[in-house]
Amino acid sequence: MICLPRHRLAVFSIAAVSMLAALAAAAPAAAKKRSHDAKKDQYALTARAPGKPVLALVSLDDQRVTIYDADGAILRAPVSSGQTGLETPVGIYAVLQKEAEHYSNVYDDAAMPHMERITWSGVALHGGALPGYPASHGCVRMPYKFAERLFGLTKLGMRVIVARDDVAPVPISHPLLFKRTPFSSSAGLVTKAAALVGIGQPQPGDEPADVAERTSTLQAIKVTKSAEADAIDKKAEPARALVKQRSPGMKSAKKVLGRAEKARERAAERVADAEKRLTRAKSDKAKERAEKAKTKADAKLAEAQSKLDAVKAEAQPKIDAYQEVADALKALDDKRDAARAEADEAARKLKPVSVFISLKTQKLYVRQNFQPVFESPVMIRDPEEPIGTHTYTAVAYGEDGRDMRWNVVSIGGGRGRARAVPYEDDYYDDDDYYGYYDRPRRRRHHARTTSKEPKPTDIAAAKAALDRITIPQDVVERISELVLQGTSLIVSDEAAHKETGKQTDFIVLISSEPQGGIMKRPRRMNPYYNDFYGYDEYYGGGYSRRGRRRGGGGFFPFW
Repeated sequence: MICLPRHRLAVFSIAAVSMLAALAAAAPAAAKKRSHDAKKDQYALTARAPGKPVLALVSLDDQRVTIYDADGAILRAPVSSGQTGLETPVGIYAVLQKEAEHYSNVYDDAAMPHMERITWSGVALHGGALPGYPASHGCVRMPYKFAERLFGLTKLGMRVIVARDDVAPVPISHPLLFKRTPFSSSAGLVTKAAALVGIGQPQPGDEPADVAERTSTLQAIKVTKSAEADAIDKKAEPARALVKQRSPGMKSAKKVLGRAEKARERAAERVADAEKRLTRAKSDKAKERAEKAKTKADAKLAEAQSKLDAVKAEAQPKIDAYQEVADALKALDDKRDAARAEADEAARKLKPVSVFISLKTQKLYVRQNFQPVFESPVMIRDPEEPIGTHTYTAVAYGEDGRDMRWNVVSIGGGRGRARAVPYEDDYYDDDDYYGYYDRPRRRRHHARTTSKEPKPTDIAAAKAALDRITIPQDVVERISELVLQGTSLIVSDEAAHKETGKQTDFIVLISSEPQGGIMKRPRRMNPYYNDFYGYDEYYGGGYSRRGRRRGGGGFFPFW
């Protein structure tokens, strides 16, 4: 037993009490920090570092969105989809545009922070109010923090699927799923300019070596051809200025020359008429009159020809001088356009392809970088039988660099079911239409619990759909040359929706499900077409908003 002096024991007791007090004071702070960290990661579904998102799946019945990378689910959050009459359509989409600060042109400048557009008619994922039930005008609202976090992770082209049920992608292998054709040496593709600036060297990474080489080469072509086009455009500036300078003189000369040529033509016509009358004249008197008329017409023709020659001598040099510069400018413009076309082609080939097979049209369609590439007939056995709607995605490269790791998500069609969570209907069925004024008299309903796990896709049905399809071998080979990580194959009973147009991936909607979120949109001018189709971006989001912003989100607080 150790005995301590009383004064030391007192000091020790005071120190112990102080330590316990400090620990007691630190406990709430530590608990608060743990609570903060838990709240911070409330959307994470895995402890591993998440990979690049390849799929966002929105479940309308469960009112939640789940984000998947190549290895599984990584994030999940509640959402609020389109209300009755303005439903978010069940279907397959892709992210077409991203804008951190976006305002709706259709709904009174409503704020749509961290907007990720999936149709050009205005359906998007974005941050917004979550009343606990479908309440938007067709968009998918997400928690503000989650929308901001997702915005920083996603890339254009990421697949977005809106389904009635919450289904999870599952791994799949099948002979019809495309294998990657190894790329031959691409040294011949590297331009001299690319080699001179040291571009085109493969960078280390997870890609197979030949894919990395091809990627670097295409990037080199894109960079050098874009620079070449810019240089040609700059070189053409003096010619463009000279064309502009000489254009008025050329137009004036052409106008004067045209009048002289018409005067000469009229004089020649009168000579021809006089010759006809002389030929038809029978009597001497008639012949005499005809000869006098012809002599007069010949004199007028000679005079007109003399004026034409004089005008031409003065005008033609101006016209020729303009044409010489215009031809030189056209040659430069053609060369610039050819370089830009090569740069655009290289940029397109850097992106994965999307393939769509429609039972309705019995055709296969290919798009890359939001542009159509080609289409081909395919054979689908038992065409009168539904095939379902399935999205197969090449999420990663296989071990041999040729096989791809594929997964599949199948979404049901069937009759359009009623909303899983009924709520009180009023004039607009939107909790946010009247902002906070209408909230006291609303009942609070919530979607089905978000704790349950999604059901896995029916792998047997997904394989059975592929079993029925025969793709021509030359088409398979052509697609295999373009296969990269992120390549997708969509198989559906449906045809591509009319929203599938310029600057889109395939948009496939289930026709038996409500589509009010697209069909009932106010009509605006389409920025990519010359017709009216409901595109809210014509006057907003990349176009001028001067005079439109009123602050506070206007009368519609949220879309």
